[in-house]
Amino acid sequence: MSAHTTPSRIRRDLTITRKLRAPRALVFKAWTDPKHLAQWFGPRGFTIPECAVDARVGGGLTIVMRAPDGARHPMRGIFQEVVQDERLSFTNTALDADGEKLLEGVTTVTFADEGGGTRMTLTTYAEGAVGIVERMLDGMEAGWSQTLDKLAEHLHGPA
Repeated sequence: MSAHTTPSRIRRDLTITRKLRAPRALVFKAWTDPKHLAQWFGPRGFTIPECAVDARVGGGLTIVMRAPDGARHPMRGIFQEVVQDERLSFTNTALDADGEKLLEGVTTVTFADEGGGTRMTLTTYAEGAVGIVERMLDGMEAGWSQTLDKLAEHLHGPA
């Protein structure tokens, strides 16, 4: 993970590749079908009480994560690229309780056949105002790692 800082904003970049024992079409569906997405998205201990996906260019993505302490963490995005079973790219904006932007970024996920399963690569960045979001950005790698672990478990059970 790398960091870029300007006087008023801070940014984190992250790339994670995972090999999943599931067909590419199913892995893609897990990202684009809200019934699937709500079952695995978010770090360990988080649930998804609200999830809406319109997986087409210009379509929206809305996810509300509920933390173990009950706090709600809304996120919304717009799909910039949707190539069936191959690639997704969407903006992601984390919001505070009043709907104000905390973090903004773009996430791209690619899907490729590999050894009877799928090689999935997630590339993302997030940036926000210094003084507000350092803790969120510092937890980004762990959060995404846990989220992708939950995806693998959703697709083919615990390792």
